[in-house]
Amino acid sequence: MKLAFVFAPLLALSLGTSQAQTIDFEQYNPPSTLKVPQHPVTAARYPFIDIHNHQNSMDEKALQGLVADMDKMNMRVMVNLSGRNGERLAQMTASIHEHYPDRFVVFANIDFTGIGNPGWTEKAVAQLEADEKSGAAGLKIFKNLGFSVQDVNGQRVRVDDERLAPIWEACGRLKLPVLIHTADPAPFWEPMDNNNERLLELKTRPGRKRSDTDPAPWQTLINEQHNIFRKHSNTTFIAAHFGWYANDLQHLDSLLTALPNVVVEFGAIIAELGRQPQQARSFFQKYQDRILFGKDSWVPDEYPTYFRTLETNDEYFPYHKKYHAFWAMYGMGLSDEILRKVYYRNALRIVPKINKQSFAGL
Repeated sequence: MKLAFVFAPLLALSLGTSQAQTIDFEQYNPPSTLKVPQHPVTAARYPFIDIHNHQNSMDEKALQGLVADMDKMNMRVMVNLSGRNGERLAQMTASIHEHYPDRFVVFANIDFTGIGNPGWTEKAVAQLEADEKSGAAGLKIFKNLGFSVQDVNGQRVRVDDERLAPIWEACGRLKLPVLIHTADPAPFWEPMDNNNERLLELKTRPGRKRSDTDPAPWQTLINEQHNIFRKHSNTTFIAAHFGWYANDLQHLDSLLTALPNVVVEFGAIIAELGRQPQQARSFFQKYQDRILFGKDSWVPDEYPTYFRTLETNDEYFPYHKKYHAFWAMYGMGLSDEILRKVYYRNALRIVPKINKQSFAGL
């Protein structure tokens, strides 16, 4: 959908034309007249681990292509969160072990089909244990839990449903970190009007719009997630997308203080950090041991925005998705010590199955 209506009235008035002119918002991206030092970064300063990636295939050919792109940007290890379970996961881990054992790890996923049937929980835990033996390095929970997962009675399964509690406990026992995505940005639940900062995204991608009944209020979903964080303190949880609090780092600060078993990753929210570089830098300094590098979508050309935001002090540079962030970005200029932790040291500590020898001597 083109957003031609957004600027048409303004242009018609300012240009004195009798017919409104239209502009595609995402194409309107004129070169800035601002003259400031620019330091584009095409590869990370240190080898890094991408904790948040998704790949459907990990056969030899797919892995070769991935490694070629990874090497260009200095990505040492990719974590594929779409490992599924059972035979599919075993095939992925076997392929990795045969071809590139030091470059990839896979997280398992839960099959929620039949939840509520007798013995479902025990079977799910047994499958997770089998997946760990097959090489799974963690567990990924997609946002369908809380959104669309229903039990055998057709009821929404809450993120903190007690039938899932043994799974979180098993992850703690097996030393499997749980990377969990719950809900989406809060503005997706707000009215689609001129006060909604994500209006352009919702107009172009209407399927992302939510409401208090589709599937539940935003705060309800977030509270359910935080409940499992509190109840399962022996399990390490990785809150995807900064837990959707990258726009409120003071609140995220309070959550991390209260929940020592939680770490965060910044997949798909670097634009929030890049518009508040001073606040974000202070947050990274305080929580430098609890932040992981994550990207989410596999688009190699988008990674340089992340590197530049983390490494440089550049001012006013563009984000790579205009509908997602129409503002300019600023670099945080993180220290080398913090960069090393965010790029690889924290992930090596939190995901034990990543091969540490790949990072020896760094």
